[in-house]
Formats: sequence, structure tokens, C-alpha cells
Amino acid sequence: MKLHHLNGLRAFEASARHLSFSLAAKELNVTPAAIGQQVKLLEEWLGISLFERRTSGVSRLVLTKEALLGLPEITRGFDLAQGLDLLKPVENSPILTVAVSPAFAAKWLLMRIDDFQTSYSEWDLRLDTNIRTVDYLTEGIDVGIRYGKGQWEGLEASLLITESVFPVCSPELLNKVIEGIESIAQFPLLHDISLPKESGFPSWKAWFEQNGIFDVNTEKGLKINNSASVIQAAINGQGIALGRSVLVKDDLDCGRLVQLFPDLESTTELAYYVVWKQKGIVSDKISVFKEWLHQQVE
Repeated sequence: MKLHHLNGLRAFEASARHLSFSLAAKELNVTPAAIGQQVKLLEEWLGISLFERRTSGVSRLVLTKEALLGLPEITRGFDLAQGLDLLKPVENSPILTVAVSPAFAAKWLLMRIDDFQTSYSEWDLRLDTNIRTVDYLTEGIDVGIRYGKGQWEGLEASLLITESVFPVCSPELLNKVIEGIESIAQFPLLHDISLPKESGFPSWKAWFEQNGIFDVNTEKGLKINNSASVIQAAINGQGIALGRSVLVKDDLDCGRLVQLFPDLESTTELAYYVVWKQKGIVSDKISVFKEWLHQQVE
């Protein structure tokens, strides 16, 4: 969400502190009519009322419950965007925006998403597929699925799927006879470089060392910064990839890929998490989508 109507936001914050358009106008050096107009425009943009206007009583202005929710963040000035986000009535929007990596979308989510759209046709689902890290607050993301250790600044996280890692290749490549772990290094290795080294995702070097092999050249081979493309290269017979169990499951089930040495799966501390804005409003549509995701895993 972009910070539009900044003048209206200032007018609202001053009026809310003073509970008076006149005192807010004096503070901001404008007329009371200008303050009232700026607040009205902000209310129209948000689609809610920020004040109850009364004709009698000690205070002619009374904050609505929506205004009370967003005001603390705005008044403190720590996070104007978050305060404005709390004012926005998320329940009134029919749009559910979900952030997910292109690989997870292609290999897991898209083959299941029809079920969600059929069951909850009242919501307009939008998928934001990005390799880059998106800002949930400023980009209007409701909920997402992230791969990592479960800790991201500004986000709440709930574990969705754990994962293991193991070598995979095409059936045709397997027919060339792979006899033991050392023989893997004789074939082209496919490297997934979509995750930074500090993420903890196992490289080929780490996988070999976990299995007691330390004298193998693991730097050769094709390097790709997209996990789905790494899998496709393995399907095409271009080499052997370290398959991520969640992403390669469908290809294994359909016979497009085969798993090498099933008893040598490597666990990883990385997993898939459902994430949403910290301190944000967890609307019905977010709660339902989270529940639906967990049902799909089960």
C-alpha cells in the first residue's frame, strides 16, 4: 500500500489528538474547513468513517473503532504505513493477494489452486510470484508462502511443510548405470543457486560431505537461479539435481524423475511457512486460506 493522502493523514492524526478540527487547524496552520475536507477525502479513500460527528456534548468529535485501531501507530510516528494499513478495511476487499516463489507456484500451488477458487469463489485470488523478497505492507500482500527458517522481520509465520533433499535424474539418465554415490560426480551436476549460500540450503559439496565423500569436484555443471528450471533440466536429462522433496514429488509420482539412493535423503532446517503481516488484521479470507493450505498438506 502506497502512502497516498498524506495531508489527510496528518489532518486526521492532529484532529484525533485534539478531538477538534479547530485545534488541529491551528496546529497545522490551515483553516478548520480545510482540515474537515482533508479528513473527508481520507475517509472516502479508505471507505470508512474515522469520526462520529456530534452536535452536542463536551467533544463534537468521537473516534470510531477503526480509527482507534490505527491511531497508535500513526501517532507514534514509528510506522505511518502500518497505521494506515490498520485503518484500511481488509474485510471489504474481495481481493486476496498471495505472494509465492515461481517454483513453489509451478510445482505445488497451481495444481491445487482450482480447489480453493471453486470453494471460495467470492474472493478474487491474485498470485504475486517473485524471486525477490516482497514487502507485505507497502505492496499490499495479504498472505504468502516462504521458504526458510521461519523468521522474517515484520511477519508472523506458521510451519506448512518440512522438506528433505536427495539426488534426482531422468529415467533415461539412470539407465546409463549409476553405481554408487561417487559415480554421480561423473555426470553433469545441476546447481540450484536461487537461494543465497547463507540460507543453509545444502549444496552438492555439502551433500557429498554429509555422505562421507570429500574429494569430489562439485563446481562443474549447469547453475540456474530458478528451482523449477533446475527440475526441468533434470527431467530433460541434462544432469543430476538435488531435488527438494516438495517440489519434485509430482514429477517422481509421474515418472518424469527418479530418486537416486532413497536411503540417503538429507534433512534440512529449511521449510515452507505460511506468512502474514505482523500486527496486521488477520481477516476471514486470510484465515480460510491458511486453513486450506494446511488441509492440502494433510
